[in-house]
Parts: sequence; C-alpha cells; structure tokens
Amino acid sequence: MGRYIARRLGQGGFVLWAAFTISFFLLYVLPSDAASIKAAGADGDLSDPELVARLRAEQGLDRPVLVQYAHGLWGALHLDFGRSFSSGAPATKLLAEALPPTLQLTALALGLALVGGAALALASTFPRARWLRHALASLPALGISLPTFWVGLLLLQWFSFELRLFPAMGNEGFESLVLPAFTLAIPASAAFAQVLSRSLRQTLAEPYVETARAKGAGRVRVHFGHALRNASIPALTVLGVTVGGLLAGAVVTETVFSRAGIGRLTVTAVNQQDVPVVQAIVVFSAVVFVVVTLLVDLLYPVLDPRITTRQPSAAA
Repeated sequence: MGRYIARRLGQGGFVLWAAFTISFFLLYVLPSDAASIKAAGADGDLSDPELVARLRAEQGLDRPVLVQYAHGLWGALHLDFGRSFSSGAPATKLLAEALPPTLQLTALALGLALVGGAALALASTFPRARWLRHALASLPALGISLPTFWVGLLLLQWFSFELRLFPAMGNEGFESLVLPAFTLAIPASAAFAQVLSRSLRQTLAEPYVETARAKGAGRVRVHFGHALRNASIPALTVLGVTVGGLLAGAVVTETVFSRAGIGRLTVTAVNQQDVPVVQAIVVFSAVVFVVVTLLVDLLYPVLDPRITTRQPSAAA
C-alpha cells in the first residue's frame, strides 16, 4: 500500500508540474501581455513605449522567458505564486478569498449530483415496465447534452424573473446558491446516472444475482443489497472527473449568476493575462483533481475486497 501511494503521489507531482508549465507557456505565447493590457487601461493608448516598458520591468516581464518560468516554478514549490499584475495583492490571497463561495457551490452541486444521479439510475433499472425503463434511461444523455450556460439562463428566467422564488445574482444567503447549484448539478448527475445505470444493468445480469433471486430475495434487496455495491465501482471512477467538471463549470455558472468566486476570478485573470493568479488557480484545480483521484483509488478495495492496491511481487 505504501509503495502504491508513493507511486501515485509521484504521478500527482508530475500532473501538477505539467499543469503549471502548460498554463505558463500558453499565457506567454499570447500576442499581448499584462503590461500592455494595463497600459491600455491606464490611458487607452499603447503608443507610449516608455509606459509599457516600465510596467513590464515592474512585473518582471522583461526577463527571458526561461528565467521567468524558473522563478515562477521555484515560488510555486514554496506555495508562492507572486503578486497579481493587476491588483498587486498576493495571488494566493486572492485565491483564498474567492475559494469559500466556490466551495459552497461545488459541495452543494456535488451532493445534488450524487443523489439525483443515483436516484435516476435506480429508477431506470427498477420498474417492471420496459418502456418506462427505456424512457428513464434516455434522460442522462439529454442532461449531458444541455449547455451549462443555457441551463443557467433557463433557470433564471423561470425561477427568478417569472416565479421570483430565488435571487437572480449575488452571494447572499442559501437562496442564492440554489439555482447555480442545480445548474452545475444537472450535467454532473446525468453523467453519474448514465454510468451507474449501465453498470447496474450489467450487474443485475450476473449469475450471483440470479442465484439471489432463486433463493427468494426480493427486488429491493437484489437492487440495494446485492447489485448496487458492485455497480458503484465504475460510477466511483466518474466521481473524480465530476469534481473537476464542477470546478470548470463554476467559471460559467458564477459568470451567469454574477457570483463572486474562483470562476469570476479566473475570467478576470485570463482577460488581464494575470499570470500569477491564473497559475495559482490552475495548480489548485490540479491539486483537487489529484487528491480526489487518489481517494477514489483507495476506496476501490472498500467496495470490492478483490481489488488490491499492492504491487505484484517479483516472483509472481
């Protein structure tokens, strides 16, 4: 187990390095930089080369690219991504301030996605009527195909502007979380339900399930006591991807609902080519993905003792 965890941590370190490196060079090759954008915002005219040169020197953008990369990477290893080019505040401070609203949103959306996806998967495999099972099984594909921004705008139109049940924007109170959370949860729950329902159908056809039925086990006991646990293993794999998808979806959702959080911070930082802030966000997202994936891998043996994380011996 220890060797397995060490190997996975090594792979996670490589993912973090790759995320930092790719984001740095993607921002570097863009035709403009933070100094040019700030100069244009200051006087609306880039014809003053002295202003642009001074801003580039202040931000360290006049140094060779490899020097900038090495300096940024060394700082990232010490959890120091530098100061924001636009505001001058530490990038980690801006991230920490934007994190709580986004965590609240993604946690509620993840809970809704798991509950809704599991309920839909069970509903699509439990009814005796074949037409009803097929109708329910087609809903996940529909949910996945819906664009997040369109779902958000539709919920805004119905529940905010027409019914006036929930606020249309802002971060005030639990009510402001409901519509953004459902906007994020719908595609995530659809993906979870699609995988779980397919796995449930395959598991219900296994010989040990037929044996349980032959021994007199009822349909509820067969579903929940025999099939669901083993069918959950493929769905558990989707969980790691789902968390990453929720963080990515928060960018669109927080923009649609005008919520403060990592999504709005990301949009602002990318528009201003604020490299320290963008890289802090990218590395944080990669850390979340690595940690969730590792936890999912460690949960496999809990659901199915036949799965082991031990390395095969040399003799074998």
